[in-house]
Amino acid sequence: MARFLDLSRRFYRWFRVPIWLGLGLAIGFLGPYLWYLDRLVRAGFEGLHFDTPSRVYARALELRPGRAMDAETLLLELQAARYSESTDALQPGSYVRDGARFLIQTRAFVDGSGAQPSRRIRVALANGRVGKLEDVAAKRALEVVQLDPARIATLYGKARQERRLVKLNEVPPLFLRTLLAVEDKDFASHHGIDPWGMARAIFVNVKSGELSQGGSTLTQQLVRNQFLDRRKKFVRKFNEICLALLIEARFGKQAILEAYLNDVYLGQHGSQSVHGVGAASEFYFGRELETLAPHEMALLVGMIQGPSLFDPRRAPANALKRRNLVLREMQQAGLLSALEAKGQQRMALNVTASGAIARNRYPGFIELVRAQIARDYDAGALASEGLAIHTTLAPSTQQYAERAVSEKIKTLAKDSSGLQAAMVVTRAASGAIEAVVGGRDAQQQGFNRAAMAARPIGSLVKPFVYLVALAQPERWSLPSPLQDTAIALRQRNGQTWQPRNSDNLEHGEVALIDALARSYNLATVRLGLEVGVQKVERLLEALIPGADVSPHPSLLLGATELTPLQVAQAYQYLAADGHLLPLSSVTAVIDRNGRAISRYRAPQGAGELVEAARLVSFAMQEGSRSGTGAALVGLGLGDLNVAGKTGTSDDLRDSWYAGFTGGHLAVVWLGRDDNQRAGLYGATGAMRVWAALFEKLPSEPLQLDLGHNPVVRWIDPQTQRATSAECEGARALPFIRGFEPTEYMDCDRWTLDDWFRNRFTDRDPPPVNEPWNDDDVP
Repeated sequence: MARFLDLSRRFYRWFRVPIWLGLGLAIGFLGPYLWYLDRLVRAGFEGLHFDTPSRVYARALELRPGRAMDAETLLLELQAARYSESTDALQPGSYVRDGARFLIQTRAFVDGSGAQPSRRIRVALANGRVGKLEDVAAKRALEVVQLDPARIATLYGKARQERRLVKLNEVPPLFLRTLLAVEDKDFASHHGIDPWGMARAIFVNVKSGELSQGGSTLTQQLVRNQFLDRRKKFVRKFNEICLALLIEARFGKQAILEAYLNDVYLGQHGSQSVHGVGAASEFYFGRELETLAPHEMALLVGMIQGPSLFDPRRAPANALKRRNLVLREMQQAGLLSALEAKGQQRMALNVTASGAIARNRYPGFIELVRAQIARDYDAGALASEGLAIHTTLAPSTQQYAERAVSEKIKTLAKDSSGLQAAMVVTRAASGAIEAVVGGRDAQQQGFNRAAMAARPIGSLVKPFVYLVALAQPERWSLPSPLQDTAIALRQRNGQTWQPRNSDNLEHGEVALIDALARSYNLATVRLGLEVGVQKVERLLEALIPGADVSPHPSLLLGATELTPLQVAQAYQYLAADGHLLPLSSVTAVIDRNGRAISRYRAPQGAGELVEAARLVSFAMQEGSRSGTGAALVGLGLGDLNVAGKTGTSDDLRDSWYAGFTGGHLAVVWLGRDDNQRAGLYGATGAMRVWAALFEKLPSEPLQLDLGHNPVVRWIDPQTQRATSAECEGARALPFIRGFEPTEYMDCDRWTLDDWFRNRFTDRDPPPVNEPWNDDDVP
C-alpha cells in the first residue's frame, strides 16, 4: 500500500501539469462546444420542418347509372390510380374483374367536396354505360359514387425528396413495436445512446452471421440524417453521440420517434429520394401505412438497414430474406405467434411493379396547372407545404388522346417524320380540361404546342362569322340565301384580295346552313362583310381573353393565329350551349391537414346568344352529316351527332378540327414546327386524329335543345315558306322563336293567297297550324 501511494505521488508530480492543462483545455473547449451543439439542436429540432412536395391529382372518377362507360376505360382509370387486381377486393385500392362486372374496394380520400369514405362497390356495365351500381356492405343501390383520384405529378423543391408526413397516432402499433424490436429495443429507457445495445448488436450479428440488429439508437440515426454528413470519422461519431444526448435531454420520446418515422431514408426512384414510412408505404405497396399486412410492415422495417441492398424490386431475393428475418424477430418479441410468422413468411413480397411516385407524366397539362395556381401559391409553397392539388385531368381521356395522336399520325402521310400535333379535350358542359397533348411525343418536356403554338386557324373561324349573323334573326336564319360568287377586295397596300373556294368553283345561291356545312369561302366572306368584320373580331376577343385579332377581311377565312388552347376556349362557348365558360384545370387545393384552402369554380356567363349558338351547332352537325365532316359517319361516329368544323391554312400548312359531342369538346392541330407544308386538309388530317380519340372515348351524343327556342319548322328551301314534312325537298330547320316562317305552302306550292285568287276551284287550303310536327324532326 505504501509503495502504491509513493508511486501515485511520483506520478502526480511528474504529470500534474499536463493533467491540469488537459483538464482545463477540455473544460474550456468542451463547455462552449456543447453549448454550440445545444443551440444547434434547439434551432434544428424545435423548428424541425420537413419539406413535403405538393401532390397533383387527377379528377375523381364519378360513376352513376346511365353514364357512358366501358370496361376498357374503367380499367384504365383503375390502373392509373394504381389499383391492383385481386381475388377478393378486400384491401382498399383493389378490384376483381369479371368481364364487364367489377368489384372495387375504393380508398378514402379528401377533395374539394369533402371527405369521401372507402367503399366496397359492385359496378355492372352494359351497352357502353354504367348499368348497376351497388354498395356491397350496405346491400343497396347507389345513385353516384366517386373513385379516389390518380396521383399524376409531384411538385418538388431542389432536394426532390418524396415524403408523406404521418402523426405518431396514425402509425399502426404493430409497425411501431416491430421497428423498436429490430432497430432499438431499449428506446424507451436509454438517453440517446445505448452502449449495451451496441455490444449486444455486435454479438447477435456475429453469432447469426447476418445483419440482424443495428448498433445505433433511433435517436442517433435521426441525428445522422438531420445534422451530420455521411463521412465515417471519429469526430462525426463524437458529434453524433453528443447531439443524441442533447436531443434526448431536451425532447420527449414521442417527438423523437415521430420525427424519425417521417425522416428515415427508404429508397430511391430516379432523382427522387423516398423519406419516411408514409411515403415508403405508398411507394412500395401503393397503399396507406395503416392498410399494410404484417409481412409488408416487416419488409419496410427490414429495409432501414440498407434500402439499396434490400430493394424488393432490384434485389427481391435479398429483400425476401431480410423480411423473413424481421418476421422471426417479431415472433421472438411476442408480436406474432409461430403460426402467424410462418404464414406471413409464405407470402410474396407483394410490391407494386413500379414505384408509386407520380412523376410529371403529363407535362402539357401540368404546365396549365402551374399557370392557374401561380397567382395563389409561390414555388416555395408548392415544393414544401405538402399541398394536394386536385385537377380536372381524366387519365383515360388523356391516354386515349395520346394514343390517337401517336398511332394515327403515322398513317396520314407516307413520310410523317417532322409532322407534329397538339390536342385539347374538355368537358362540354363545364370547360374542365380532361386532356392536353403538347406534341407527337406527349411525354416530352419543353415546347407545349397546345398552349404555345399559335397558327392560322383557317375555316375554324367560320362558325363565329355565322354566329354574328344568326344573332340577328330579323335578318338571317339558317335557310337565308347567300351568294357564293367571286369577290375581289382592294386592300390598303393596293393589292387585290380574291378569295376562292377549296374546289375553285362558284356555287351560286346557297342556303346559309349549307354554306357553313360545306365551308364555302365566297359565301362566308360576303356574309362577313355584310355583318361587319369588326363584330367578328369583337366576338372572338370576348370569347378568348388575351387574343389579338386584327379586323381585316381575311379574318373571315381564318387569317388569324391562335393556339389549340385558345381555339378550345372559343369553341367551348358553342359546346356549352352558348354560355361563356373559362377553361379550367384545377378544382381545389387541400392542405396537409385535409382542409380545402382554395376552390376553383369557373363562373358561367349568362348566355346572351344561346339560341343563335344552337343554330350554329345545328349547322355544324349538318356539316358532320353531309358537309366537310361527312367522313365521321363512315368511321362509325354518326350516332354521336357531332357538331364539328374542319380548318386548313394556306398551302396546307395547318390541319385543324374542332368538334364536340354531348359530353366532350376536342380540338386537334397538325402541322410542322418549321411552318412547312403538312400536305393535309382538316378532313384528311386533324379530323382523323379526332375520330381516333372518339372511337375509344365513351361520350354522350349531342342532343341540341330544340323545340321551345329555337323552334323547328318544316320549310320549302326554295321559297323559305312553311310546308309539310311529306313535301318533296322539305327540310326541318330550327328558327329563333318569333322569327319562324308563318306563311304556309302545300306540296304543290299553293299558298293561302293562291287559294283566294283561285277560290272558284274546289281545292281547300290546309289549316295554317296543321303542317308541322316537332316530333317528326330527324
